[in-house]
Amino acid sequence: MNYAAILTRVDVAGVYHMPVGGEADLVAAAMQNGYRVFRVDLSAAEDKESMFSALAKAMKFPSWFGFNWDGLLDCLADLSWEPGEGYVVILERCDRVHGLAEADFVHLLQVFEAAAQEWREQGVPFWCFVDMQADGISWLADIA
Repeated sequence: MNYAAILTRVDVAGVYHMPVGGEADLVAAAMQNGYRVFRVDLSAAEDKESMFSALAKAMKFPSWFGFNWDGLLDCLADLSWEPGEGYVVILERCDRVHGLAEADFVHLLQVFEAAAQEWREQGVPFWCFVDMQADGISWLADIA
């Protein structure tokens, strides 16, 4: 699969399942395109507060991040402290938090989709890939 070409498609950038067996190629393609890649390990997350903490640490959010949904969208839709030609966020090991705090996890993905929409309006690719072993989110699409 030609991830380098797919990742340039601003019109379809958004939130997707992590391609099975394709993570290394996906990251390499993102780097080739000059994108910032953020890996967010959610294996220890149990609720929205611990998801916010993991995101803030991995994505180096500024001190003004308010650890709330509006603040998360503000940070995801800005990223001026980590400039790039585009962005790829990999939410790693999400099964536990999805099981413990499903509503908050789904809301998190909705915030990522809202951020992708804001970036689309600016012509900047913003991708979020969700690493889950279970098929717990049927509405989440595959990249190709």
